[in-house]
Amino acid sequence: MKPYVSLLRVRFLNGLQYRAAALGGLATQFFWGLMLVFIYKAFYGDAVSSNGFSYKDLVTYIWLGQAFLSFTMLYDWDSEMLEMITTGGISYELCRPVQIYNVWYVRLLSKRLSRGLLRFAPVLVLGFVMPYPYNMSLPQSPLSLLLFLITLLLGLLLLVAISMLIYISVFYTLSPLGVRLIAAVCADFLAGAIIPLPFFPDSVRQVAELLPFAAMQNMPLRIYSGNIAGMDIIYGFGLQLFWLAFMVLVGRFAMSRALRKVVVQGG
Repeated sequence: MKPYVSLLRVRFLNGLQYRAAALGGLATQFFWGLMLVFIYKAFYGDAVSSNGFSYKDLVTYIWLGQAFLSFTMLYDWDSEMLEMITTGGISYELCRPVQIYNVWYVRLLSKRLSRGLLRFAPVLVLGFVMPYPYNMSLPQSPLSLLLFLITLLLGLLLLVAISMLIYISVFYTLSPLGVRLIAAVCADFLAGAIIPLPFFPDSVRQVAELLPFAAMQNMPLRIYSGNIAGMDIIYGFGLQLFWLAFMVLVGRFAMSRALRKVVVQGG
C-alpha cells in the first residue's frame, strides 16, 4: 500500500504545478456554464419547474458540474499512459515490483484530484456571486452537503475505474482515438452532462439511472439541491458501491488477460 500512497502524493503535487493550464480550464468552464445557464433559461421561459426539476436546481446542477468537471467527466485522458501502450513503453511498467492496475488507477486518480482542487473553488465562488436567477444555491441542508461530498468521491472512484477499462481496451485496438470518442460521448450523455436525466423520457431515464454513468454525475449533483432525497439516496449509494466493485473486478481481470498477450517490439 505504501508505494501507491507515495505515488498518489507525488503525482498529486506534480499536478498542482500546472497553474496556467488550470487558469485556462477555469475560464473555459465558467463561460461554458454561463452559456448553459442562459440556454436553459430560454427553455424554461417563465416556468418555475419542468419535469420536477426547478430552474434553480438546474442552475446549481450546472455550476456544480463545471466546478467538479474533473471528478465527473470521462473525457480527461492521460496521453502518457496511452503512449506507453502504443509505443511499447509498457515494458518499463512490467519491470516494476507493483501491480500495473493499481499504479495506473492511482495515477489517474491523482491527476483528477489535482485538477479538481485547482479549479473547483473559483467556479463555485463565481457561481454564487452571479445575479439572481443565474446564481447557484446553498445545499438543501448540512446533511445534503455531506452526502453530496461522499457520493461525489465515490463517483470519482467509479469514473477512474471506468477510465481504466478504456485504457485496457487500447491493448487490443492499438489506436485509442475511436474508443475514447465513443466512450466519452456515451458516458457524458448517459451521465446527464449534456442533458440532465430528469429531462429524459421516463423509459430512457429509468434505464439510464441504473447504469454506472448516472452514479458519476447525476446522483451527486442532484443530492446537493435535494432533488434526490430519502430512500433514493440509499438506493443510489448502494448502486455506486455495486458498480465500483464490479468495474474494478472487471478491470483487474481484463488487465491480467491483456498482459498475457502483450507484445513489445524493438529494443
